[in-house]
Amino acid sequence: MPFELSDEHEAFRRVVRDFAEREVAPHVAAWDREHHFPTHLVKAMGDLGLFGLVVDEEYGGSKAGGSKGDGAFTSLCVAIEELGRVDQSVGITLSAGVGLGINPILTFGNDDQRDQWLPDLVAGRSIAAFGLTESGAGSDAGASKTRAELVGGEWIVNGSKAFITNSGTDVTSVITVTARTGANEISAIMIPAGTPGLTVDPPYEKLGWRISDTHGLTFDDLHVPESNLLGTRGSGLRQFLAILDDGRIAISALALGLARACLEQSLAYANQRSTFGSPIGSRQAIAFQLSDLAVSVEAARLLTYQAAGLKDAGRPAKEVSQAAAMAKLYSSEAAIAATRVATQVFGGNGFMEEYPVARFYRDAKILELGEGTSEIQRLVIARGLGLPVTT
Repeated sequence: MPFELSDEHEAFRRVVRDFAEREVAPHVAAWDREHHFPTHLVKAMGDLGLFGLVVDEEYGGSKAGGSKGDGAFTSLCVAIEELGRVDQSVGITLSAGVGLGINPILTFGNDDQRDQWLPDLVAGRSIAAFGLTESGAGSDAGASKTRAELVGGEWIVNGSKAFITNSGTDVTSVITVTARTGANEISAIMIPAGTPGLTVDPPYEKLGWRISDTHGLTFDDLHVPESNLLGTRGSGLRQFLAILDDGRIAISALALGLARACLEQSLAYANQRSTFGSPIGSRQAIAFQLSDLAVSVEAARLLTYQAAGLKDAGRPAKEVSQAAAMAKLYSSEAAIAATRVATQVFGGNGFMEEYPVARFYRDAKILELGEGTSEIQRLVIARGLGLPVTT
């Protein structure tokens, strides 16, 4: 695998970085403080083409005819990394909007479903969500209790979901949810926003990702047409587990952006802040920590883009899954370590919300939890090594 991105990817990186620093950075502290979801950014990211990077041209995306080897998924990771370098909430809005909103419809939807939903999602006129997690079914996704019964050509859905990203915005158009449709059968069903029987619970009070839109959902005798089944009946869990591999690489890119930001800001501060007549970066205690942080950032970069490259190359699913788990595990834990180093370098200022590293510290923890906990990643890796490990 190549260890350098193409000139095209680096040129694209500069475009996204300019967007993030111009449209996000000046406002992010206020948005975070107010727990404000900037709806206009969805359209702005759509206008920039970020939601369409992995979508075929016929639906308004930039991917040519579903071709492999074009680096489309790598481009998405570059965009997520650059947005995540400025703010994690904005990065996850794109990551979830594509990986959990668009990708299931693109991958498993029929022509009518793609034609109905994808053009607006790609353009940023709307955003979609995916409801898998429940209060008693997170890592154990097969324990889902939400049910859907087929009666007279309609699915009747009852149950609830928890921690669903992009599910309650003013531009949310559709939420795909997993539900039990038989004794040992989980299917995926598309629920348009505003459907009677759908209750979007109040937003969570979160430690971090305060700009990101996150809600619980409740379904009370909700009716949708039989044609809202996504993919084949009984394949909902399998479909979503396949989607997770892409999501784990995307989270690795998001974590990489956070670790990079910590390194960059810590280096600048260590050269500017002086004690006892010299910059704190001249002290080995600081210099060695930042040296170690630079190594972890580079390792996270290599793991992330190796996994993305395998995905783009169409390598076997098992190979991509193993690389995705390794990248997500390492990068997420490296990001948390990076925030500890950064807040230590900044000293008392690192504890103050006026400095971005305080927000980074709050935002980092969820990286070890979302898209599969670190424990789940280790389980995936161990099984990939051929170990007979059980849950």
